[in-house]
Amino acid sequence: MGITIAIDGYSSCGKSTLAKALANRLGYRYIDTGAMYRAVCWHAVSQGFFKGMVLNINALIAALPQIDIEFKYNAVRNGSEVYLNGQNIEANIRTLEISNLVTQVSKLPEVRRKMVALQRDMGKQKAIVMDGRDIGSHVFPNAELKIFMQADMQVRAQRRLQEHQQKGENVSLQDIIDNLKYRDQEDMNRSENPLIKTADAFILDNTFLTREAQLDLILNELHKRQLM
Repeated sequence: MGITIAIDGYSSCGKSTLAKALANRLGYRYIDTGAMYRAVCWHAVSQGFFKGMVLNINALIAALPQIDIEFKYNAVRNGSEVYLNGQNIEANIRTLEISNLVTQVSKLPEVRRKMVALQRDMGKQKAIVMDGRDIGSHVFPNAELKIFMQADMQVRAQRRLQEHQQKGENVSLQDIIDNLKYRDQEDMNRSENPLIKTADAFILDNTFLTREAQLDLILNELHKRQLM
C-alpha cells in the first residue's frame, strides 16, 4: 500500500524537485499542492477578480464551487501537469505575476479548506509524495515521513532566477528576493494553517546539497526508519 510522505518548507527550496525524484524512485504518485493554489490564483486573474494587487475576495469565494483541479501525466515531459476545469494551465501558473499574487489567494480560509479537502481525497490510497506549506502539520499530520526543507535566501533566489531565465523571462534577482521574503512572511503568519516546522519533521537544509545528495539522504532516512 505504501506510505504518505509530506514535504513542507519555504519557497524555492526545491520541494517539488525532491518530491518528484522521490516519487519516481518509489513508484509513488506526486502532488504539487502549491500548483493547486497557483491554479486558483490564475483563475482569479483570468476572471478579473484582481484589480492590480487588490483581490475581490467575495467574487473568488463565490466561484470556488465551480473550480475543479486535477493532475494529468504528460509522457513527453515525464511529469504531471495541472488542469483547471479541464484546461491545461501548467505554463500559465509559473509566472512571477502569479508568484506575486498567490499568497493573497492561498491565505484565504475558504480556499485552503477546499484545497485541503481535495488533497486529502487524493491521498486516501497512500503511496503518495505531497509537497506544500501545511502538508505534515495539517493535511496529513499522521504522515509516516515528514520533511521540512530550507535553504539560504540567496541560494533560493538564484534557483528561482534560473528557472525564469530558462523560460526566457526577464526578471531581476532583487525582485525575486523581495517576492520570496514576502511569501515567507505571509506563509508563516497567515491565520489558517501557517507554515511551521513540526517537532517530528526531518529538517533538510539543502543550501550546499546537490539534488542527488538530497535524494540519497531521504532514501537513507526511509531505510533507517524501516519505511521501505
